[in-house]
Amino acid sequence: MELGRLEYLQALVTEFQATDSPGNPRAPLLASALHGEPVFSCTWCFSVTEAKEQVLANLANFAYDPKNYEALRQLQVLDLFLDTLTEDSETLVEFAIGGLCNLCLDKTNKDYILEANGVEPIINCLSSSNEETVMSAVTTLMYLTTPRSRQQTTALPVVECMLRFALSASRRLSNLATVFLEDYCTPLQVEEARNLSKHTAVGIPLPKD
Repeated sequence: MELGRLEYLQALVTEFQATDSPGNPRAPLLASALHGEPVFSCTWCFSVTEAKEQVLANLANFAYDPKNYEALRQLQVLDLFLDTLTEDSETLVEFAIGGLCNLCLDKTNKDYILEANGVEPIINCLSSSNEETVMSAVTTLMYLTTPRSRQQTTALPVVECMLRFALSASRRLSNLATVFLEDYCTPLQVEEARNLSKHTAVGIPLPKD
């Protein structure tokens, strides 16, 4: 029997939360996904972190589809993603920022993230050694940039990061950072960041290739 959209996403959220409760046995989640394909979760087969990664990856994938936005908001998945940005697991952070990147295309989701002070933890993701995390963080900052949020999303430390990323050996990261500098920053901001970089120590490290 197929689960409805909301019920299925609720099951994933419950599964994720259950992994935070040591000693709490869970039966595997065997359910038909919205496209008719079974999704299997077996929390006892993995460590707590691995189980969380598996479930969070599923939630992040559902964030691709605008049809799921309302349900994801109702289940407070945006908060779940934001909270996960401070996890030690680089994989968890990668999935969480990826989910936020997908969700913030929607104006309601964008406004929620901004109101929840989500920009700061997203900026912190720029220091990740995981290139996918950094790519998603840069893209998310682009999507979150509005006349009201621009001062925060294009703050001087962020512009400094983009100048360094623009020099990355990774063509993807270099190109994305260049777009950020050209389309989201003023020439004055870029010049100020360049001047500051000349007089400061090396800041946020480049992600690993």
